[in-house]
Formats: sequence, C-alpha cells, structure tokens
Amino acid sequence: MARYRVAVDTGGTFSDFVYLGEATGTVTIGKVPSTPDDPTRAILQGIEALIGRAGDGEAAQPAEVGYFCHGTTVGTNALLEGKGARTGLLVTAGFRGIYEVAEQARPYGTAIFDVMYDKPAPLVPPSRTGEVRERVDFRGRVLVPLDEPALRTTLRELGGENIEALAVCLLFSFLHPAHEARVRAIAAEEMPGCSVSLSSEILPQIREYYRLSTTVINAYLQPILARYVANLDRSLAAAGVTTPQKYVMQSNGGMATFRDAARTAVTTVLSGPAGGVTAGLAACRQLQIGNLITFDMGGTSCDVALIKDGAPVLSSRGKIAGRDLAVPMMDINTVSAGGGTIAGIDRFGGLEVGPQSAGAVPGPACYGRGGAAATITDCNLLLGYLSADNFLGGRMTLDRAKAQSAVARVAEKLSLDVAAAAAGIVRIIDVKMEEAIKAISTMRGHDLRDFFLLAFGGAGPLHAARMARDLGMAGVVVPLYAGVFSALGLIMSDVKHDYVLSRLRPLDELTPADVEAVFAGLTQRARDELLRRDGFAEDKIRVDRALDLRYAGQGYEVTVACTAAEVAALNVLRKNFDAEHKRQFGHMAPEEPVEVVSYRVRGTGLVPPVDMPKFAPQGFKLADALRATRQVRFDGKTVSCPVYQREKVDVGASMRGPAILDQFDCTTLICAGQVARVDEWKNLIVTEER
Repeated sequence: MARYRVAVDTGGTFSDFVYLGEATGTVTIGKVPSTPDDPTRAILQGIEALIGRAGDGEAAQPAEVGYFCHGTTVGTNALLEGKGARTGLLVTAGFRGIYEVAEQARPYGTAIFDVMYDKPAPLVPPSRTGEVRERVDFRGRVLVPLDEPALRTTLRELGGENIEALAVCLLFSFLHPAHEARVRAIAAEEMPGCSVSLSSEILPQIREYYRLSTTVINAYLQPILARYVANLDRSLAAAGVTTPQKYVMQSNGGMATFRDAARTAVTTVLSGPAGGVTAGLAACRQLQIGNLITFDMGGTSCDVALIKDGAPVLSSRGKIAGRDLAVPMMDINTVSAGGGTIAGIDRFGGLEVGPQSAGAVPGPACYGRGGAAATITDCNLLLGYLSADNFLGGRMTLDRAKAQSAVARVAEKLSLDVAAAAAGIVRIIDVKMEEAIKAISTMRGHDLRDFFLLAFGGAGPLHAARMARDLGMAGVVVPLYAGVFSALGLIMSDVKHDYVLSRLRPLDELTPADVEAVFAGLTQRARDELLRRDGFAEDKIRVDRALDLRYAGQGYEVTVACTAAEVAALNVLRKNFDAEHKRQFGHMAPEEPVEVVSYRVRGTGLVPPVDMPKFAPQGFKLADALRATRQVRFDGKTVSCPVYQREKVDVGASMRGPAILDQFDCTTLICAGQVARVDEWKNLIVTEER
C-alpha cells in the first residue's frame, strides 16, 4: 500500500529531500551533500536516512513509497559544462548554414557593446553536419522525394565520426514528418545504437533555427539523461522503491515519467528551479498574496521568477548558456550566485565575485573538505550570520579559522581587514541578485513595491531581508521548510504534457470547424497519453488549449487561451488577442489582419493536492527560543544580535531586528528596523517597522 511521497531536488552543493505521509500529512525533510560524479549516490543516501526516521509512528518501508519525483540538474549541467553526447546533425540539402547563422544578431544586454563577443561554439560542428536530399514546401507538399541511397552514404560518413546522438531537422517537417521518420528508420540500420531526435516530434512548429537548435539540444542531452534515469531507476528498485510512479520535473512546472523525460531531455533544463515556482504558487494561495517574486539561492546559483495575480509568467522560448530553445517553460532568471560562489582578485587587481563556485566538492573553505577559496558562505560565517556549531541542525560544524584564512588572502590584496572584505563580497553578490530581480520586474514594467520576496533555498533567507529593503519591496516571506522548498514543490506538481503544431493561416479564412479539427488531434494525444500510458482516470485529466496569434507579418506571436466557446465565436478570440497584445506591448491594431501560427494543448494529470498543516499557538515565549547572543556585523557596525531556534518560535510570535533564526535547512537574517511575525502555517513574514 502506498503511504508516502518522496521528492528529491539535487543541487550543486546539497541535495534536498521531502518525505510526505499521505494519511497524516506529516512532512519530514533532509539534506545531504551532493555527489556530482554520480548524483544517484546522494539520492540513495537521503532516501535511506529519511526512511529511517520518517513515518507516522511505525517504521517506514521502501515499498510503501508510492510516488517519487525528482528535480535534476543532470541535463542542465551537461549543457553548461559542454559535457553532452557527441552529436551529429542532418539538414535539408542547401540549408546547413542555419545552425551557424542562428538569429544573425547578438543577444540583448552587455553583449551588444562587447567588441570581443563570440557566440557560443555550436554543439554540432560543421564537420558532423550532413545534408539530406529532399524538399518539402511551405504547404507541406513534397517537391523532391527523399534520396535514400544518398542518405545512407551520408549516415555512413557520420558513423565514422563516432557520434552517439543524431539530430534531424528537415525543412517544413512539421507539415510533412514522413521524411524525418524514414531518416530515423534508415539511421537505425546504418548506425545501430545511435540515439535519434526528430524535430517533427520534439518541436513541430515554424521558425527553422529555433526548431533546429531545440532538437540539437535534445539530441545532445538525451543519451546522458537516459543513462542517468535508467541507472537511478535500477538503484531505486534495488533499494526497494518499486513504485511505477516515478517522475522527473520539467521546465514547464509539471512532471514527466522517467521514460518521457529521457526521451525529451530538452524539457528538463529548468527541472530544479521549476519546483520552487510551483511551491511559490501554493504559497500565494495559502497567504492570499497575489504578487510574489520567488528567490531561490542555493550553493551554486540563484533563480528568480515573478508571480503576478497568483499566476507565474510562462514562456515558449528561452536561452540556456546562450543557446536557444523553444519549449514551454517557467520564465526563470538564473545567475551564478550561491553560497559556494568564489571571490577573488581579477587580473586588474579588483574584487571579483563569481561566476565560479566551489560546489559540493570541495565546497567552501569552512566546510573543511579541502576548499581553500573564499566563498559567500565563508563570508557569512565571519560576519556572524551563520552559527558554526549549529549548521544543518548541528550535524555539521563550520571551521571559522579556515574561513578566516581564505578571506584574509583576498582582503590582503585589497588592503582591507577581513571583516570589511567579507562585507564587500556579500554586498557585491547581493547587488548581482538584485539585478536579476529587476530584470524580471521593473525592467518589464512591474512595481516592486507591490511584491513580496519569497525567500528559500539554503542561502536565500540569509540575504533576502537586505535585498528586499534595497529594492523597496513590500516585505519578505520565509516559508517553514525554506531550505528544501523546491523539493516541496515537487510533491505538489501535476503531470503535464505539452503539444504544439504550426498551421499558418489567416484567422478570417478559418471556420470554427477548422480550428476544432486541429485541436481534436492534439487533445486526443494528450488524453491517450494520460489515460493509457500514465494511468490517470478520466476525471483526473484536464486539457487546456491556446493559439499563437500575430498581426500579419509580425516576427513574434502572442499566446491566447482558446476555449470551445471562443472557437465558436472567432470574433471574440480576435478581440482577446488585441487586448492581450495591448497588455503586453502597450498598443494594438484592431484594423490589421490576424494570423493563426500555432496550436497549443496542455494535458494535465491531476495529482492529489497537498495541504500544508496549520499550527495552533503553544503558549511559548520568544525567550524560550533564544539559543545564543553573538556579535554580528551590520552596515559596517558590530552589534549584539539574538539568535533564535526557529523550530521553537511559536505561532503568533513577533520580533524586531536585528535577529537571526537558525533552523535545520537554512538560516534567516532580519535587519535592524524590520519586524518579523510567525503566521499559522509558521511562515515568517518580514516587513519594515512602521
């Protein structure tokens, strides 16, 4: 009998675990150091530890785990570090330059002004790119049949390049996928064992470059993720976790089965951060706060996302490490800023913070695992923000002397004392993260005074109060399980499958029957996969539909929800598009013709919801939670600061800053002039003192 849900979010420094008792709602959390060489080892260690102490009064057994969800960085790291599979590419003859030419423009931002800017090296070089003799026109009609003998010759040549994966992107294949399907069949004969990704399956929509780039990324990551998932599946089974409900979080905020995630690896590049946004949506509902910015600071990176009126910002296109991909995803801005971020001196003698990270191995100097570089965690320890004897609930002791030695080497070159250097390093990383928040808020027309900062991750609550004050935000929310909040979001996520199909037609030439005919095929695929493959009951399936619309000739689209009622009255759909265009861009052109570009369907398998428990006041005094008082540096001054054990702070309690709250999975810092109160869910709400 399934009694428990387990969620694992693997990160750069620590892997986070949440264990939920289905019957009682009991939540148990855990953290173990990540094992970058093989993340599976950390996962098994964490599950074993949780099973040993979780449950509802009885010993928990692995076979009682009925639901396992995983947020993984395997695909992301392979892409960032250039450690994916050796990949080949096949394109329509005469179009091999699409991948290299890309958008024919520099990206936005500082790259525009960088005279030394170079585009990222292609994942597939020209030497591993082959041409296929065939041609399909923009209506999907075959102009030149597939030349199979020539294709076999090309595949044999690519076979000599020892490629592990093959990306296939033929012209207008989203209208006529038969040629790509035949290429895969022939590749299986000529290159047995080679993984093949078809653009007509990965992304059947217009814009050749984005379709090609996305397919190449999928091919590049697919063998890596497939091996990882297969190894994890075997390891879980050997440990006794035999449930068929094993999932991987996707970039769209929904889960996919192990098999689907391995097949469409490109959909997992924001796997970990998406869990935090999902948990953030639950926090919005719980707190009845519509506007939040999620702030997830871990050991190696910081991820921020905007939630407006209780809904996340979604995107159908993005960049990872400068590489374009076009799959549905949460609009998450990531910067290299975490507890393990390294500070040093650049070649001009200035202070440089990041992007390099000490990661889990060797980690910050204060971890005592061989790290010698000064990191953000070392600085926070020296400034008094972290408790050396109470890190991870006392399971780990931080070495202040080693942190002092690491930061002193940086301070000496800057002619500063250690405390001043540490404060400067922390200030720089705060500004970097504040810029990341501005990029998704004020730079898009949002007023930060209307938003709370939802702080989580192992390091987020330590930096959030200062940042929220700098940015003029409404306040800070630190959830109860802040250090494992992204993992908590995994157990709250539904299974989601996204489908897209491009069919470019003027809206006024379409009838409701034309539109419904395209939606019918996509909807049937969604229902079949959720019913037959994923095992959801009919009443646990939801299908959402949308159209990508544009004014005729535009180079971009606006996605508009499209119910059956709106299809029946296409003039209403047109008005909705005009209104949405004005909301996003500040203007509309109701006199211009509109084109339908792509049809989108999302099938959702609804997982039983998770309701976080409420807590009643126990009558404890704030003084009962006081564990120490120590000297802490704030704004260049050293002050005496109380340190509380958060688990002992009662519901309804309030405190004035400066104050520090220790808990097993993170540390929260409250600045002078701020007030923190504990609500009935044991969220910590921090606002400026009036």
